[in-house]
Amino acid sequence: MLLEEEGCRILGEVFTKRGFPVVRDVPFDESGVSFHLDGWSDEHRVGFEYRTSEAGDKDDLTPDELGLLAQRMEAGELYIFVIDDTSIESADDLRAYASAFLDEVERRGLPTTTAAKKVTKKTATKTAKQVQR
Repeated sequence: MLLEEEGCRILGEVFTKRGFPVVRDVPFDESGVSFHLDGWSDEHRVGFEYRTSEAGDKDDLTPDELGLLAQRMEAGELYIFVIDDTSIESADDLRAYASAFLDEVERRGLPTTTAAKKVTKKTATKTAKQVQR
């Protein structure tokens, strides 16, 4: 298991080497999901969250929020790699999982800011209609 700082450093390196330079500790608040991302490239709408007991951030995202992020990733609006420190045994594992995630991002194609805004607006409208029912 890797501590928060080491895990985030490794993920930052992997993302940057793959063409996604990230800013660390970025507030994220979109479409019903609010938390601090450990790394985020606003230009590419790609980022990561390394959840650790050390940082006390394992409960920052509820199952519903994780589901909303998954829906947005399925829609191609953004891509956020969320991994728990107990899911890996070594730095090499973390690099491999992050690389596999970025392989999938590249296979799907990057979201554009315009497309992301359209999806966000459509999602917000759909959610508002569901709430009215």
